[in-house]
Amino acid sequence: MNFNLIWDNLPLLLLGAGVTIKITAISVGLGFLLGLVVSVCRMSGIKLLNAVCVCYVNIIRGTPILVQIFLIYFALPRVIGHQIDPFLAAVAACSINSGAYVSEIFRAGIQSVDKGQMEAGRSLGLSWMQTMIYIIIPQAFKHVIPPLGNEFISMTKETSQVSVIGFEELTRRGQLIISKTYGSLEIWVAVAVIYLIMTLGIARLVNYLERRFATDDRD
Repeated sequence: MNFNLIWDNLPLLLLGAGVTIKITAISVGLGFLLGLVVSVCRMSGIKLLNAVCVCYVNIIRGTPILVQIFLIYFALPRVIGHQIDPFLAAVAACSINSGAYVSEIFRAGIQSVDKGQMEAGRSLGLSWMQTMIYIIIPQAFKHVIPPLGNEFISMTKETSQVSVIGFEELTRRGQLIISKTYGSLEIWVAVAVIYLIMTLGIARLVNYLERRFATDDRD
């Protein structure tokens, strides 16, 4: 294996890794907000909202993220009449995809909170939404940290799919370097190691947050 080839191209690969982290952070952040709203809407008891959210979750979870990227980057411009920036298309597709999975994570977390908490909040004069925001969701958040961490790790790897629209994240950078150097073994090994380092780092962060919240509960 030619380690000099890896070393020479490492700065370019790290730039790609930075873009991957940027897309992942933005997408999971937006997906977090979207998923939280969807989960609350599904549990609101409003039939129309619940039906719309169920359709969204089922469609997104039932189709590959690659197809979703194609729809946003190639198909949507035919509807709106102009091309979409690859970065915006990548973030939009990943955020919408992440939101569907995060909504199910939050829904399970909210359902894990004792039903008496809602009754207690309402008895104190809080509305359903106020009880959800101030009492239920904070308790549910402690339960959803591990699956949210898994979603962050999954999305870090899923961002490799945006390379198909020419966006230069880590995987695409690797492809471009290989097209010039023909060092497929060295470059793909380097790409795999960088992904591994990123996902292990996220896993350690999630473990830290779990321990931190567990300590807070004991206090």
